[in-house]
Amino acid sequence: MTGLVLKSTGSWYEVLAEDGNRYQCRVRGKLRIRDTKTTNPVAVGDQVELDPEDTSQAIITDVLPRENYIIRQSVHKKGHAHILASNLDQAVLIVTLSYPRTSLGFIDRFLVSAESFRIPQVLIFNKVDLLNEKEKRKMEHFIEMYEKIGVKCLRTSAKSQEGIEQFRAILAHKKSLIAGHSGVGKSTLINLLSPEIEQKTGEVSDFANKGIHTTTFAEMFQLENETFIIDTPGIKELALVEIPPEELGDYFPEIRVLRGSCKFNNCLHLREPGCAVKQALEDGDINPLRFKSYLSMLDGDED
Repeated sequence: MTGLVLKSTGSWYEVLAEDGNRYQCRVRGKLRIRDTKTTNPVAVGDQVELDPEDTSQAIITDVLPRENYIIRQSVHKKGHAHILASNLDQAVLIVTLSYPRTSLGFIDRFLVSAESFRIPQVLIFNKVDLLNEKEKRKMEHFIEMYEKIGVKCLRTSAKSQEGIEQFRAILAHKKSLIAGHSGVGKSTLINLLSPEIEQKTGEVSDFANKGIHTTTFAEMFQLENETFIIDTPGIKELALVEIPPEELGDYFPEIRVLRGSCKFNNCLHLREPGCAVKQALEDGDINPLRFKSYLSMLDGDED
């Protein structure tokens, strides 16, 4: 019997099986041993094979091949990675320009992680009701920069309800990962989408201007028949995994389109002669903020 993983607590998994039942599942030991590169051999969004023990519990015996996934380096286990979610139609990042601030470096790492699997990306600029005029101008500049490279952007406010219906429409008939720093209002926005979802919400710490973790494990919710969202714990940092330096530029759309015009096939767009990317940067066709993120990732910076 097969099923869809709805929730992961690290040791137990809730799976919606093809018979319509929800099973609390453990992972067969051999499955854990087989996957030694990730801290979670089973991720929310996985299709799995089940061996029921009774009407409520089962053993996960295998994970079916994944179409895609969002992955990051594990913050607890060096040399290992952690899969946030798998088999996605789109990846949605909730960001705020202040209280707390989401850095462009973090945004770009998330976009690159999704682009590496050609997963469409959406940026939700939340808490727009708290922005002053200078911050609003900065937000519009960022939105213009990201929409230029094909990233869908939306402005939202849980307090004023701005953008909520557009947010709902973006999610319709898709399986979406919802991610962001703690404190950006992710759980509050999710709670507005359906009265049946009651994710805990928390305040932003005045001391550090950072959010307080309220979601402690990944969980999938069904909004409508074909609409699923996956809520994840607040992400503090996002280090890249499985992307060699020579491939990094392929996951920046504005760099990827120019790669064939560089003099050298293995151009890293640093100091090589005949680099079309560096020329585009000088001509103003590539945003210097995005190129700065590229250089940071190329250097292996984690923040």
